[in-house]
Amino acid sequence: MTATIADSIYRELSAQIISGALPAGEKLRQDHIAKAFDTSHVPVREALLRLEAHGLAQSQPRRGMRVTALDPEEVREVTEMRVALETLALRHATQRATPLDLKRADDLRKSCDDATDMPSWEARNRAFHMATLSPCAMPRLLQTIDDLSIANARHLYAHWRHRWVQRIDTDHAAILQAMRRKDANAACEILTRHLRRVS
Repeated sequence: MTATIADSIYRELSAQIISGALPAGEKLRQDHIAKAFDTSHVPVREALLRLEAHGLAQSQPRRGMRVTALDPEEVREVTEMRVALETLALRHATQRATPLDLKRADDLRKSCDDATDMPSWEARNRAFHMATLSPCAMPRLLQTIDDLSIANARHLYAHWRHRWVQRIDTDHAAILQAMRRKDANAACEILTRHLRRVS
């Protein structure tokens, strides 16, 4: 599927919001964004609506579209939702994953471990988790998980960006080992512990 201008705008703005480059309360001006991307207001509006759907921006009466504030209460809710939904996806994915699926996930695991800065690590970490879950072949579930991962990424940045250090993630390797054995219970147990620890 070819990426649209709206996709590019959404990706760029969401990355800036997640990393804190666009802070909470910052106004997202359609005319400025359209000029920056050399486009009309139509794809900008589409991108802003997607940001709003993912909880990264909010339309306020007489104040326009602004970056949402970080809500500490949201962290717990997002973590519990991720545990419930990602273990459901992983249970199905473990039974359906092909050797090719597992190799792709393992390549992403290594890439994640090799990341030398937090932006690279966060993007690769998200890609690794989605690769382990994708074989479940449940698109609605995966879309919801992706939305939650975006919300979680913003909290990770806010709390860890000054303390982040490169490391080998042993949980990622253990999840893949369990998937290779088709041991869904073990994979889900490791994932649950992992999500609660890193959130």
